[in-house]
Amino acid sequence: MCELHKRGIATAVICSEPFLRLAKAQAAVGGVPDLPLILIPHPLGGTSLDVVKSRAQIAHQQLSQVIRELQR
Repeated sequence: MCELHKRGIATAVICSEPFLRLAKAQAAVGGVPDLPLILIPHPLGGTSLDVVKSRAQIAHQQLSQVIRELQR
């Protein structure tokens, strides 16, 4: 993702709460500390379809915001 972002390709990473710190660290190491991170509640695996759909809606709302910011 970092390389795509550096090339000007709109990117974002979806991660759950326990992985947020790692995602920020990896983005910084990759040279793009401003890489958009979309945060969803944990866990995702082993959950019902309704929970997955709910998490997808959360991610979609955040992604929509990232897209609006990129269009400015």
